[in-house]
Amino acid sequence: MGEEGGEEKLTDFLLELKEIEKRDSVLTSAQQIDRLLRPGATYFNMNPYDVLQIPFGASKKEVDKQFRKLSFLVHPDKNADDCDRAQKAFDALNTAHLVFDDEEELERVEKIVKAGQELVERNLKEKRKQAKKQGLDRIDEDDPDRFAHFSRCTIAKLFADLDKKKKHLAQREQEEKKRQQQLEEVEQNKKKKEKQFEENWDATRGHRVTNWRTFQSGGKKKKNMYALKRAPYQPEKRKK
Repeated sequence: MGEEGGEEKLTDFLLELKEIEKRDSVLTSAQQIDRLLRPGATYFNMNPYDVLQIPFGASKKEVDKQFRKLSFLVHPDKNADDCDRAQKAFDALNTAHLVFDDEEELERVEKIVKAGQELVERNLKEKRKQAKKQGLDRIDEDDPDRFAHFSRCTIAKLFADLDKKKKHLAQREQEEKKRQQQLEEVEQNKKKKEKQFEENWDATRGHRVTNWRTFQSGGKKKKNMYALKRAPYQPEKRKK
């Protein structure tokens, strides 16, 4: 009875989950705005396929059609009571749509999505291996809805990791650029001082030459104030 009750609860849960997915799939403005601004949206929205809710490899015609449908729903003019959030959702859609007009960016995104799909397969293979050791025939991700959620999260994490790595490299490049600029400034100041010294040296050349010629021609020498004067000789007087 306990096992049957557990199976019934699991079945009810899966049915409820499917109803939720079905409800959320209804294209309403509020649901789409919430979806595009949900927690973690920063990284979920890096995947344009996830943003536009289209399958990987969708045609340009399908992309444009879906974009028009979703952008109409979240457009700020249509959501005057939630204008600020609607604008952010609309911007997310527009950014995702622009990817499909940029061949280089689309190629980059497709490589990440494919890498994410391969990662999903490896992770699920490992999960099934562990489940088999425990005597289980199924894993949670065998359910289509859970598999879809697991795939979205895995791919989103991959986008997030690559984005963090990109920002880290950009920061290092910026720091290196700043360091190079500081070194260049030090070098420029050094050259400036050397040039100034040379200019001053050249400017006083005539004065130095005149002093040298005066010295060579027997000019008056300075007295050595530290030289000791010798007292004149005086004969010793004997006492009588």
